[in-house]
Amino acid sequence: MVDVRDTALATRHEGLSARMGPFAGWRMPLHYGSILDEASHVRASAGLFDLCHMGRLRLSGPDCIAVTDRLVTCAVDTLKLGRIRYGLLTREDGTTIDDVLVYREPESIFLCVNAGNLARDVAWIEAHLAGTETRLHDLSTSHAMLALQGPRSVDIVRALCSGDPGAIKYYGFGSMTVADVADTMISRTGYTGEDGFELVFPMDRVAEVFDRLMEHGTSLGLRPIGLAARDTLRLEAGMPLYGHELDDATTPVEAGLMFAVSKRFDFIGGPAIQAIHERGPDRQLIGFVAEGPRVPRQGTPILAGDEVVGEVRSGTRSPTLGASIGTGYVETAKVSTALPLALELRSARVPVEPVKLPFYHRENGT
Repeated sequence: MVDVRDTALATRHEGLSARMGPFAGWRMPLHYGSILDEASHVRASAGLFDLCHMGRLRLSGPDCIAVTDRLVTCAVDTLKLGRIRYGLLTREDGTTIDDVLVYREPESIFLCVNAGNLARDVAWIEAHLAGTETRLHDLSTSHAMLALQGPRSVDIVRALCSGDPGAIKYYGFGSMTVADVADTMISRTGYTGEDGFELVFPMDRVAEVFDRLMEHGTSLGLRPIGLAARDTLRLEAGMPLYGHELDDATTPVEAGLMFAVSKRFDFIGGPAIQAIHERGPDRQLIGFVAEGPRVPRQGTPILAGDEVVGEVRSGTRSPTLGASIGTGYVETAKVSTALPLALELRSARVPVEPVKLPFYHRENGT
């Protein structure tokens, strides 16, 4: 039997009538009510997410900048203090171990990694620290993480902060007292495509902070939101999920993530990624809108004419677009073919229209 762990907020979720279920080795709140309603609520107001299952790591030492620069695809040496970059950990052949957020602290680097990849991320990083002065600190059990997402997030959290969270720029972070917890890391990041914040602070204060946010925020529209709605929101926003758009056989080139790759290509896997980028990938990730109400599922074949040319990686019913949407990998030679694409859903052929990712932009709502 596989062990499934609870976060420190499990009793809070159960008290709020959450439907609990397994995710990446954790028992997490999947939803509290209607998944589509929860997703729509975040777009219109604000939602609070338990992210204590995510991995939180810190690299410290006099050479930690240079070491991290070697480990991740994004440039770390040019990252300014208080700023964050999206990057990936890749193998020598360019395939992806994980995607991560990289935070530049005054004397260290903070990494947020995926829950299901934490153990192997730690092993990979530690294997490459030999001969350096950098040390890895796993903060995943000592520190909690919550996300407040949606257009009312600034108004909700501002009254509980010692500073002005609205002054933090997108993909920036700082340290404030939040809900009476000093030295809380507050970053203007998220996984929904909406404005919002992610908070990191000592684990023993998580129930207190969760309660304070809910007590203050409920009158302003704050609701707890489950992982199912988070998945719908991130897909609408065109954000990849490891195990779907990214996996052990995927490179950043195929996944359309070259914006997260330093063009110096001097990191582990850089030369291989550069070669794939220059010759072009054999397949590429596309977004699509499917006709009808059926939701495309991972692994569903994608057809061009009668030929299978790819497969679905993610799919959902989008409350924002009012349509079924998804992503999939398709043979590059078939992406621009004159043959229309379709899905093979339960022995039925469902036409799809390829679209440029993301499906949703916060600026204009579409």
